[in-house]
Amino acid sequence: MDTIQSVSVVSPVAKAIYSLIDSRIALVGAAKKTGQVVKAYAKALEQTFNLVDNQGNVTTKWYDLQGALRKGVKAEKVEFVKAMEAEGFTKATIDVYWQRVKEASGYVTAGNKAKGDADIDAKTLAELKTMLNRIFNDETESVSQTVKPLLMSAFEQLGGDVMKLGTNNK
Repeated sequence: MDTIQSVSVVSPVAKAIYSLIDSRIALVGAAKKTGQVVKAYAKALEQTFNLVDNQGNVTTKWYDLQGALRKGVKAEKVEFVKAMEAEGFTKATIDVYWQRVKEASGYVTAGNKAKGDADIDAKTLAELKTMLNRIFNDETESVSQTVKPLLMSAFEQLGGDVMKLGTNNK
C-alpha cells in the first residue's frame, strides 16, 4: 500500500529537502548496510538543518539546535521513527541508527570523548551540575532548596552556565 508523506520544512533549499527524504528512505530500506547510507542521510540532515553564516560556515550543527530552531529536526526524527517502525525495527534498533546518524555528522558521545584524568575543577563542575539539576527538578520543599544558591554560585565560579540547568533549560 502506498503512503503519502507530508513534510513541513522551513528550509529555503528545496533540493536539500528532496535529498533528505530520499536519503531517509534509502537508510530505512538498507538499514543493515549502514556505512555509506548513514553518511548520506547525515549529510542530508546537515544540508537541510545546519545553521550557517553568510560565508557558508556552519555555526550550529543540526543536533545542537535548540527551541524553535529544532522543530524541523524533531519532525524529521518522527518521520524517521515511523519509517523504521513500518519496516519492523524495534525502538532500541531505531535509537542506535539515529545515534549512528548523529555520529556521522560529527556528534561526539560521552563514551567517545577523549578519556583521561579530568582535573579536579572539571570533576567538581560535573558533580555540581548533577546535584543542581536534581535540586531544580525536585518539586518538594527539601532542605536542598536552601543550599541551591550556594551551589549555583560555586557552579558559576567554576565556569558553569546556570541558564542551562534544570528540565526547562536543556
